[in-house]
Amino acid sequence: MKEIFALWMARNREYYRDKGSLFWSFIATPLIVIILALVFSSENQKIFQIGVLYPQSNSDVLINLLSSESTIDLVEYENIEVIMKKIRLHELDIFLDTKKIPRYWINPESEKGLLLETMLLAKSKLTNSQIVWTRQEVVGPKIRYIDWAIPGILAMNIMFSGLWGIGYIIVRYRKNGVLKRLKVTPLSAWKFLGSQALSRLCIMIAVTTIVFFGCNLFIDFMMIGSYLLLLLVAVFGNLSIISMSLLMAARTSSEDLANGLLNLISFPMLLLSELWFSLDSAPEWLQSFSQFLPLTHLVSASRAVMLEGASFNDISFQLIILSIMTFFFIGLAGVFFRWDND
Repeated sequence: MKEIFALWMARNREYYRDKGSLFWSFIATPLIVIILALVFSSENQKIFQIGVLYPQSNSDVLINLLSSESTIDLVEYENIEVIMKKIRLHELDIFLDTKKIPRYWINPESEKGLLLETMLLAKSKLTNSQIVWTRQEVVGPKIRYIDWAIPGILAMNIMFSGLWGIGYIIVRYRKNGVLKRLKVTPLSAWKFLGSQALSRLCIMIAVTTIVFFGCNLFIDFMMIGSYLLLLLVAVFGNLSIISMSLLMAARTSSEDLANGLLNLISFPMLLLSELWFSLDSAPEWLQSFSQFLPLTHLVSASRAVMLEGASFNDISFQLIILSIMTFFFIGLAGVFFRWDND
C-alpha cells in the first residue's frame, strides 16, 4: 500500500506542476463555456433571420409582429451593402425596408428566404395591412457550410503551426543552451528572429498550398477569387501569427510556461475569429475584441477572396491591420529578446 500511495502522490504532484494540464483543466474549459454562452446567449434557438436597417421605427407593426415569433431573429444593420452581401451569401434570409417604399430583398436560391417570404405575405393579409410589398432579388450561389468553414480551417492550421512550430522551438533552444552558443557568434537578435520567421513562412506556405489543393480534390469547395491574392493573404496572415509567437518566445525559458501562454493565445482566436460560427448575435464588445486578433482578419480576408471574389482593394483593410500587427509584434520581440536564461 505504501508503494501505491507514494506513486499516487507523485502522480498528483506531476499533475499540478504541469502548467499545461492546469491550463486545460481550470482555464481553457471554463473559458470555452463562457465564450460560447456569450455568443449563443439567447434562450430560444432562432431558425430564421430578418435584416432591417438601424434604427428601426417602432411604427413598423408588421416587422415587430414577425420579430415576436420565437423562431425569427431580427438583426439590425447600419450598412445596406453589408445586408446585400449577406443575402447573396445565404447568411441572411430576408431584408425588409418600410422607410420609403415597402420592399423586401430575397435570394431566390434560399429555401428559408422563400419560406419567410410566404410568411411575410400571409401576415400582411391576416393583419389587413395596406402595405403593398415590392419584391427585390439578390442572386448568389448557395454556399455550403464546408465552403464557409474551409478558410477558417486552413487559417487554424496556419495558427497552430506558427505558434507551436516556432515559438515553442525557440523556448526549447533557450532551455537547452542552443541560443547561448549562438550568442557568441556575430549573429544579431534581429537576424536570428528574421531567419526563423522566413523559414517557418516558407514551410507553412508550402504545406498550406498542398493541403488546399489536396482537400479541393475531394471536397471541390468554392473558390471565386484570385489564387494569387489568396496567397498574399496567407503570407500576411502567416507573418502576423509568427511574429506573435516570436514575441511570446522572446524571454520565456520554461517549456511549461510557453505551452500555457500559447494555449492562452490560441483559444480566444479559435473561438472569436469566426472559424466555426458567426459572431453576428454576440455582444458588441465581444465583436470589437475579436478585431484585435490577427486570425480574425486572416479568416475574413480569406473568405472574402474565396466566397465573394474580393479584389485587393476590398481586403486592403485586413492586410493593413495584419501588417501593423506583424511590425508591432516582431519589433517588441527584437527589443525584449534574450539569448540565455539569465
